[in-house]
Amino acid sequence: MDGVQTLLVVVVISLTVLLLVVGAQVLLIIIDLRRAIKRLNSILEGAILGGGLIRPEKLTGVIEILRKSKKLETHGQGNP
Repeated sequence: MDGVQTLLVVVVISLTVLLLVVGAQVLLIIIDLRRAIKRLNSILEGAILGGGLIRPEKLTGVIEILRKSKKLETHGQGNP
């Protein structure tokens, strides 16, 4: 029985060490993912607020077109 108990202790210790290493790697991946999400959030926030992705002059142009009461058929014909 002494050999079986020694083998069992060795297996338990090696599995414990392996699980600790895997847990540390998972923790590092989660921290890296958190940093990447923060960076993406700041990039998107800067792009939206700074006008990088959505330009206000384009949005106001679309709103002005929608506000006009002229139809497409009468647009180039002057004032009816």
